[in-house]
Amino acid sequence: MGTQTKRIGFWMDPIEGIKPYKDTSFALMLAAQDLGHEIVYLPKNGLSIDHGEAKAIMHEVKVIDGVKDNFASLGDPVQASLSSLDVILIRVDPPFDSEYLYGTHILERAKHLGVQVVNNPQAIRDCNEKLFATEFSALMPKTVVSSKHDDIRNFQKTQGDIILKPLDGMGGSGIFRITADGLNLGAVLETLSPNESRLVMAQEYRPEIIDGDRRVLVLHGQPISHVLARIPSQGETRGNLAAGGRGVAMPISDREREIAETVGPTLLERGLLFVGLDVIGGHLTEINVTSPTCVREIDAQAGTTIGKDFFQALFNE
Repeated sequence: MGTQTKRIGFWMDPIEGIKPYKDTSFALMLAAQDLGHEIVYLPKNGLSIDHGEAKAIMHEVKVIDGVKDNFASLGDPVQASLSSLDVILIRVDPPFDSEYLYGTHILERAKHLGVQVVNNPQAIRDCNEKLFATEFSALMPKTVVSSKHDDIRNFQKTQGDIILKPLDGMGGSGIFRITADGLNLGAVLETLSPNESRLVMAQEYRPEIIDGDRRVLVLHGQPISHVLARIPSQGETRGNLAAGGRGVAMPISDREREIAETVGPTLLERGLLFVGLDVIGGHLTEINVTSPTCVREIDAQAGTTIGKDFFQALFNE
């Protein structure tokens, strides 16, 4: 085989709380283990700096697929230098709050010691998942970002039917639809930006959302063969699986490939190697860089091996 065994750390939310049948971090752990690598669990709150040395609480871990309980057997916790790892995957779920921010600073120390950190901690800090997409505004629905209520009101008058969302929401939280009559716009603005204190993203409503938004995974700057259409439940405008949508894998469309290939070189340049694009009706709406999901659903339905493909590309195998 010629595979050199690597020690791969997963900095993530509490492992006992994950749902293995749909958890992408778990899919990546399984893939790394199947390829013969050592996997190490780094609890979210276990990072530290000891006299300038970046350390973490680490558990050796073995994972088992297809079981509901006892899917991960953990070794005893050991505090060790991050330099004892070859790779660290940042898999803590958003929101990107101050603790997440500090975590990326500590993980950046590991990067300076030669550990490969995916995604690049600096890029995670730089690339807010909603604002980053506006660097590719030609691919997006019409969009305005402002804390000023008048800016949003003017946009709504011009566009009619719009979607409003906070810049730090995830899983579909805090998303509102305002129809052409503008009903409730004032109340929603006061909720999302009280006294004009917070930036809000306003976007034209795309009727294609009825068919769901589509998650396009981009690995090492290249889109994979299938996307996950996340179809909203009846009466919902949010396709997010966390908001009750259902996921259906389908082959990537030409337009989705074009979007991914336009964004791909920038992702690669910034060290964003595992990214999820959200696309509605052929328009880019978000670029997810913190902890993209949907691998389990696509693998199960399309027969892909996304995790293995990711690691083999990472290690040039």
